[in-house]
Amino acid sequence: MLPSSSSYSNGCLGNGSSSEKRLNTSTKDRFKRGGGGGIRVPHNQETPPPPCTEFDKAYFQSYSHVGIHEEMIKDRIRTDTYKAAIEQHHASIEGKVVVDVGCGTGILSIFCALAGAKRVYAIDASEIAIQANEVVKANKLSHKVIVLHGRVEDVEIPEGVDVIISEWMGYMLLYESMLGSVITARDRWLKPGGLILPSHATLYMAPVTHCDRYSESIDFWKNVYGIDMSAMLPLAKQCAFEEPSIETITGENVLTWPFVIKHVDCYTVTIQELESITARYRFTSMMQAPFHGFAFWFDVEFSGPAIFPSNNQTQSHVGSTVSSDIPSPGASQRKKRAKCDEVLVLSTAPEEPPTHWQQTLLYFYEPIDVKQDQVIEGSVTMSQSKENARFLNLHLEYSSGGRSFVKESVLR
Repeated sequence: MLPSSSSYSNGCLGNGSSSEKRLNTSTKDRFKRGGGGGIRVPHNQETPPPPCTEFDKAYFQSYSHVGIHEEMIKDRIRTDTYKAAIEQHHASIEGKVVVDVGCGTGILSIFCALAGAKRVYAIDASEIAIQANEVVKANKLSHKVIVLHGRVEDVEIPEGVDVIISEWMGYMLLYESMLGSVITARDRWLKPGGLILPSHATLYMAPVTHCDRYSESIDFWKNVYGIDMSAMLPLAKQCAFEEPSIETITGENVLTWPFVIKHVDCYTVTIQELESITARYRFTSMMQAPFHGFAFWFDVEFSGPAIFPSNNQTQSHVGSTVSSDIPSPGASQRKKRAKCDEVLVLSTAPEEPPTHWQQTLLYFYEPIDVKQDQVIEGSVTMSQSKENARFLNLHLEYSSGGRSFVKESVLR
């Protein structure tokens, strides 16, 4: 995802860079979307790829800036976990053909080449692909790593691939819609039984309290060098809390156990499934505290394809609704994984060491005082923006203590 230039980012990110991470028009992502099915289809039989919009061009251009890639690579939790996953799946990579979707500077492609990959196709639609090619040459890996400058929808690969690797996750997991590019690569090139890294992802949400943040942004105006500037409060609340904020919180800020909004199986998920996601939730506060809003974070796993039971296979549907009263995707309905010594997990949870993704916070204009065991319930809908599919429209309904509210926002 795109790095922010200040400690608090309301989704408006500065100059971006290529495809190592996320964005909005000035943030990050990569290429994207394609059909769904898991079987390679000859390109000449596919529907024409979607046009590259002006938003797409601006997005790719933002990833040409080295700063975005520097921040992502310096995120040791992110980069070390990917390196460890490549080493763990060495047997599936050695002597095989790999595609790196949104290769950025090419570091994951080089990791795969050093792990013994027969050939690596490093794809990026940003101009950073030019530098990636120079990095490959400097490491004397041009005989193994082929850099392709273009969208996944447009470039051609003359063979099926055994492995797809990509660092596609954006803020709130799905911001920038880059997962669509991985799905496109999967449906165009991945051989049956091939490996996708990461293989699974889970998006969580939980109510939070954050008095310090509210005080810094709002209470400040009540006494400014001895002057009452409370008249600024409505504007201050709008500017501070209207859009999602990218920041780091800790487990102490979280009021309840988290709820799974969406579980993604990269081997089976479709592009249509990601266009709109609705989840119903019900929380019980574990403490008495001001309830300032909701936090969102994600985990990704690096495991093999799911082993489906012989019957009762469950498929997700577009616009499907999950609830805490029903087993949610990622909980009891998770498919049994292919055997692995230990599944590697990259987590952006508040209780884990911070990553450049941080957490995404959706604040209320006014906090709600909740008591221990008080119920907080409602629904959340995440949908791709009609303005720019890389943006996320957020529709949040919540009620507690007999009061009900609606909040709409855009992660852009």
